[in-house]
Amino acid sequence: MTDQRRVGITCLGCGLLCDDVTVAVSGGGVSAMSPPCALGSAWLGSGAVTDRIRHAGNDVTFEAAITAATSLLTGSRGRLLVFLGPGLTIEALKPAVAIADRLQASTDTATSAAAASGILAGQRRGRAAATLGELKNRADFVLFWGADPARTHPRLIERLVDAKGTHTPAGRASRTVVSVRIGTDGAVNGADDSIQLAAAQELAALSILRSIVAGGANPATDKTLAGLPELAARLMAARYVAIVAGGEDGDPSRPSQRAEGLVALAQALNTPARAALFTLRGGDNQNGVESLLTWQTGYPFAVEFRSGVPVYHADRRALGDAGSVDSALLVGDWRAIPSASLNAIASLPKVIVGPSASEAPGTTRVSIDTGRAGIHEGGTAYRLDDIPLPLAAALDGPRTAAMVLGALEEAVSRSLREVAA
Repeated sequence: MTDQRRVGITCLGCGLLCDDVTVAVSGGGVSAMSPPCALGSAWLGSGAVTDRIRHAGNDVTFEAAITAATSLLTGSRGRLLVFLGPGLTIEALKPAVAIADRLQASTDTATSAAAASGILAGQRRGRAAATLGELKNRADFVLFWGADPARTHPRLIERLVDAKGTHTPAGRASRTVVSVRIGTDGAVNGADDSIQLAAAQELAALSILRSIVAGGANPATDKTLAGLPELAARLMAARYVAIVAGGEDGDPSRPSQRAEGLVALAQALNTPARAALFTLRGGDNQNGVESLLTWQTGYPFAVEFRSGVPVYHADRRALGDAGSVDSALLVGDWRAIPSASLNAIASLPKVIVGPSASEAPGTTRVSIDTGRAGIHEGGTAYRLDDIPLPLAAALDGPRTAAMVLGALEEAVSRSLREVAA
């Protein structure tokens, strides 16, 4: 009989990064997760990963793969794309960004259009934000705006709405919960009150709420928005409002400016009350990619090093200009990258480093399989509120992405020094 042990992990199944999770490990795989979570179980899987190193369709040694990858990447200096995919630790991302810098590459990330618009809105206006812990301890009013946490972040209700805090000692009974459903996007079951808005009404509704909160008149002319003044009054009467909004792509008819409206509403509420905007982002350390780029270059995505210094092209993602590059370095879990992004670089000669890299479609010159962050590889990841959390390895696996990318960075640097000598 195979011995079974329980191991504590931090789950990357969604942006919450729940760090109170344990998994049952036996026979080199995982068989159960506690507490149960559908997204967490899907992310965890069986724990099995491939372990191959390939060049030009053949299995090769690690050293040969690094040599071939270095030759391809350095030969594309100034015309290289480095795609920073999901599923990497901060420790693995650092050398990947360093490679982009040394080879004057363009970078792109899996940041969705909706998430990018939220980031840009925060850059333009600033942002009233808070950690999950602060909201759990203080928020007595939770406004869910176009969010369906049961689908996207299954344990959010447990960790925020139902949780007892220092200023919310009765948990759910200490809070008022209102759910605003936008278009076909989901809503929250069990809310005290619910409001349904068409996608075309969203910006008007946000403007009306902000106007009333700021002391202005109610500009509503649409009778279907008649309940907004009452909602505004309840928000202003609260002690601490948490606005929880969906941060990834949803109903395609929702306007991109909604992020700006949510930021402005949270800021306005900080006059009569205290308020924070809590945006629900995806898992696999996507926040970590943007955080790392920000504190290394000043910019969260779409960073280009072609001129020798980081340049930000917020309105021009690198994948939209894939014709200007000769090859690509794709790092992270390619299976978590949107298909449109993969298709944009499918024909480029590529180096892929990450879980199941050897199974990626398209033109791949070098592929190096690694373990998965948080399952086979420890390190650091960022929660959706930009709090760094440690990852622990539950299973033995192939080489780590941090080790591979560190070796590749060293080889690239050595090659560049030899050329300059």
